[in-house]
Amino acid sequence: MTMNRWQSGTAALIAMTMVGSATAPLIAPAPAFAQVAFSDVSSTYWARSFIESLAARDIIKGFPDGTFRPNEPVTRAQFAAMVRNAFQKTKIRNAVNFVDVGSNYWARGAIGEAYEMGFLTGYPGNVFSPEQNIPRVQVLVALSNGLGYTPATTSALQAYNDSAAIPDYATNSIAAATEKSIVVNYPDVRFLNPNQVATRADVAAFIYQGLVSSGQASAISSPYIVAGRTTPPPVDNRIVLSSGSRILVGYDKSEKILLAQNEPKPVPLTLKVTQNVVAQNTVVIPAGSQVVGELRTSQNGAQFFAKEVILPNGSRVPVTATSGVVTRTEEITKGINIAKVLKNAALGAAAAAAIAGVTGDRAIATEEVLLGAGLSTVLTLIGVFQGRDRVDLISVDPNTDLNLTLGSELVFRRN
Repeated sequence: MTMNRWQSGTAALIAMTMVGSATAPLIAPAPAFAQVAFSDVSSTYWARSFIESLAARDIIKGFPDGTFRPNEPVTRAQFAAMVRNAFQKTKIRNAVNFVDVGSNYWARGAIGEAYEMGFLTGYPGNVFSPEQNIPRVQVLVALSNGLGYTPATTSALQAYNDSAAIPDYATNSIAAATEKSIVVNYPDVRFLNPNQVATRADVAAFIYQGLVSSGQASAISSPYIVAGRTTPPPVDNRIVLSSGSRILVGYDKSEKILLAQNEPKPVPLTLKVTQNVVAQNTVVIPAGSQVVGELRTSQNGAQFFAKEVILPNGSRVPVTATSGVVTRTEEITKGINIAKVLKNAALGAAAAAAIAGVTGDRAIATEEVLLGAGLSTVLTLIGVFQGRDRVDLISVDPNTDLNLTLGSELVFRRN
């Protein structure tokens, strides 16, 4: 992509709105109906202040389920809609009919206005590519150009260890955005990652800083704002394993776990990490680490909930992670080959009681490996299942079914 494709010329700054002889406030009050807090944006999430501030202005919105999905990518059309909502600016050029933006396309108006205000341009042949995920460099170039910023020098690019990855067309715009403190780099402020797809959190941070730079919002304190540095910033020794990361686990004590649909208590279980978990080119959870948690059952199936990870050095790391819901069942009937069913199996308390009650083999309650409640509970529960001809138990393969997905980020420190 060439510089001419993105550079837009000098654009006028946003004008103040005058009411009578008084100037209207530059920092707009939050609409009464705006959703500000989101279930997946925790109080410690790096971009929370940026996200909530824009949501309060109704510039960005969440989803009907109450989430914001901060790590999802942003398309060029979605970015155009955010820019149009954030900045009210004089148009500097006439509209263009992009060949791939139909008259009924949901963002046609926003794309047109973002183009006319100088924030976005298209590709050769009047192509806009509205569904293309937008990289971070394009977001910053768009904001820098649309707000009419030019750099004093390009020395601000020294702030980035990966400045060589910045495309030639973007160097002046990125330098200007850096001087104006629009750039926010997470998790390591030294790395711009220019060609990485921008997330919803990235774009929220960039747009908010664009508002700050043009006097339309109050500054937010964040260690990830580059702030126009011309010398390398302090080293951040944190390593962040992001929400949604996978942890592969296994269980070496049995090949199968049988559970009743309503075990009386959560079933405690300790799993073993089977593959190194890597973040920022560093092993943060080595293979062999233990994951302590519990299996919970319901009418819908069984699911593992992790509580903490025990690293090989003995360190304990609290964790929020879950497996998928296991719905596979195994039918237990009178006359079944019990030895075959129980080979290499572990039983929950209610599952042991169910097998004993249906088959009449009470020795199961005392001879098999039990998880969760004690023997007295098993013996008490047998009566619940006596007289039944069959029962369906949840069958968990702990070496394939219980791989974990992180529900929130984990932060480690470099040695």
